[in-house]
Amino acid sequence: MACAELEALRLALMNVNGTVDETVKRHAEAEIGDALDENGPIAALASAGTIDDIQRHLDAALVDLEEDASTVDPTDPEGAYLRGRLVAVRDAEQRLRRLRERTDGLLSDLGETHHTLHEAFPTEE
Repeated sequence: MACAELEALRLALMNVNGTVDETVKRHAEAEIGDALDENGPIAALASAGTIDDIQRHLDAALVDLEEDASTVDPTDPEGAYLRGRLVAVRDAEQRLRRLRERTDGLLSDLGETHHTLHEAFPTEE
């Protein structure tokens, strides 16, 4: 049973960060499997290059996962795994949202710092 959403998210974050850990990449690709070759949210998430793209594709993958989890028989052992995976992906979605809020806050703070610097040391243009 693959955790395709989480592994695709790891690949996407490596894209955004410019990080290449070949061991992690190979493991993630093996875990995702054929979904990387399909035209779906997992492949799109794995290749995402911005936080906005990651959020959009993770949301789409989450919709698919929710659908899969809702159709599994509650007595099926795979159902428990899917529900657990759903919780983990929702948690990852929240963490990604907080990351976005922090980076937006950093951008705002840098703008304020720049403005304050020019107030303290005016430049002629």
